[in-house]
Order: sequence, then C-alpha cells, then structure tokens
Amino acid sequence: MTRRAAKADALRRQVRDPVRRARAKSNLILMLLSFAGSVFLTRAFLTFTGYPQLGGGGLHIAHVLWGGLLLFAAALLPLMWANQWVYPTGALLTGAGVGLFIDEVGKFITANNDYFFPAAAPIVYAFFLLTVLVYLRVARPREADARTELYAALGEMEEILDGDLSREERTALVARLGRAEAKAPRSDLARLARDLRSFVSRRRRSAPFLPGRWREALRRILRWERRWMPRARFQAALVGGLVGLGVLEFKNPAETFLGEQLPRLFGSFTGRHFGIEAAPQLYALRVSLEIAIGLALIFGAALLALRRERAGLAVGTLALLLSLTVVNLVVMYFEQFSTLVTASMQLAVLLGMIRYRRRFPR
Repeated sequence: MTRRAAKADALRRQVRDPVRRARAKSNLILMLLSFAGSVFLTRAFLTFTGYPQLGGGGLHIAHVLWGGLLLFAAALLPLMWANQWVYPTGALLTGAGVGLFIDEVGKFITANNDYFFPAAAPIVYAFFLLTVLVYLRVARPREADARTELYAALGEMEEILDGDLSREERTALVARLGRAEAKAPRSDLARLARDLRSFVSRRRRSAPFLPGRWREALRRILRWERRWMPRARFQAALVGGLVGLGVLEFKNPAETFLGEQLPRLFGSFTGRHFGIEAAPQLYALRVSLEIAIGLALIFGAALLALRRERAGLAVGTLALLLSLTVVNLVVMYFEQFSTLVTASMQLAVLLGMIRYRRRFPR
C-alpha cells in the first residue's frame, strides 16, 4: 500500500469511527436547558413588553440576528482555545443562539413574515424534541474502547497542566488509563497508556477537591429528599401530580362541550391563542387526545394509590411520554408557547416517577 493510500485509509477509519467526548452528556444538557430557556424567556419578554422593536427609520434588528451572533461566538471558541471551559460555554451559547434563531421560524416559512403563524410553535417544539433524541442517543451507556479511553484521558491531563488535579480526579484518571492499557489493540497504545499512568501515579501533590456548585446543590437536594420524602409521601406526591395533570387535560374538552371559555391558567404568557376555527379537524384530534391522556393519567394515579406500583408507574410514564412527544405538538398549534408551562409540569412529574423507580426498586 502506498503512503497516499495509507493516509486515505486512516482518514476513512477516523471519519467512520468518531470518538465521543467524555463530557458530551453534560454539554448537551446545558445546550438543551439554554435552548428551552432562550425560547421561553424571549416569548415571555416580548409578551410582557408589548413586542418592542429595536431599530427605526425602516430598520428592524430582529432577535434572530442576536441568535446568529451567539452561534458564531460558540463556533469560534473551540477554534481559538483548548481549555475545558470552552465546551460548556459553547453549549450555553449554542442553545441560546438556536433558541433566538428558531423562535422566528414563523417569519421564514410564511410569505407575509407572520411571527404568530400557528404552526411555528409546534415546529420549535418538534425541533427541541429532536435535539432531546440526540441527547438520549449519546447518553446510552456503551463500553468505551482503548481509543475512547485515551482520548478522554488526554483531555483530563489538562488538569495537570493547570495544576488543578485533585486526588479524586487523579484516582479516576489512573483507572481510565489502566482500562485503556488493558483494552489496547496495539502494543504502542498499551505502552502509551502505561507510561501516562505511571506519570500520573507518581504525582503526589494534588489540588484540594472542591465540589462544584451544581454538585453541592445536588447533594443538598438528595439529603432533603431522603429526610422529607419517604416512600409513602413520595408516592402520594406522584398520585397528586398525576391526578392534577389528568384533570388539567380535560379543560379544553370541557370548553368544547360546554360551549364557553373557562378561565385560562397561563393565558398571559403568550398573548395569542387560536380556536377551533383555525383548524377544525386538528382541533377535534386535539380534544380526543387530551381526553385519552387525561383518563390514562388518572388511571395510573389510581393504580399507584392502590399499591399497584409497577402498573401505575408504567401507565403514568407512557401517558406522560405520549403527552410530551405527541399531544403537546397538536396543542401548541392552538395554545402556542403557553403549552411550555404545562409541558414543564409534565416533565417534572415524569422525572419524579423515574426517580421513584430508581430509589425504590421492586
């Protein structure tokens, strides 16, 4: 094989087998939170301030431009600096930039630049769900090979260069290099991992371990949970959450059958709603889905209350997943971004059910 052919073959292998970054999950979570927060805060700010415009004399500086600026800054950071802080910062900037950009999707898909086009909100929500699917794909556990372990270890070596490697981090790094040595398919990679592990192991001077603010906050939350949320109380909270969400699902069907408008819980958030006249068939589908999900949530709560935990958790989880991924897409066409408030409540109860299953396995 010629040198050129060998280089081409090596390039093909690298492209086919990308290496997952060690902190990819946390960076994607930051991006998702920034994305959701950007859209939520932008819509809330515009609603409560009367949709002001920046510019004058025929000029209008839309917030899509600020989103593009943030995305450009996020792309520049890893091109200029190699520090680990670049990636979480870039994740935050990326999420905020994408949120500001896609919030104006209604202007891009309508001939009259209609910011309040009914389908805009479902498009934004669907794009967010697709990004969540990317996170779930990345978060799936899989065994790391020697190449992945060495990539991660070389990134963590930056802590040594900055003099910020704690005893706990050193122990984890030595273990990672040990796994890389054991899995190495070639002797040179095994020797590299062994030499690096020897180098890290000889460093006796360590920086003090200071847990980050998020880690310390998580510890406090877990301590509070263990003290104030025993099994019975936790279960009662889930039952109440499922019943509340189930009853909330019947609000719009009740309006349809009663023929009158009920008080809106979150009406001031978006400022605009669309009724049955906007899309009669889609509205009928929405009402049918909400009735089905409401009944399923209440049924799941009843099973939990009757101590049939496995069935109750299964029914409640399935109903919430369907509501978050399917029903809310239809509801957002009419209720627009006020649906995000309900979706946040549904997500909170769903995470509570996942936490309950992990804390109290049967």
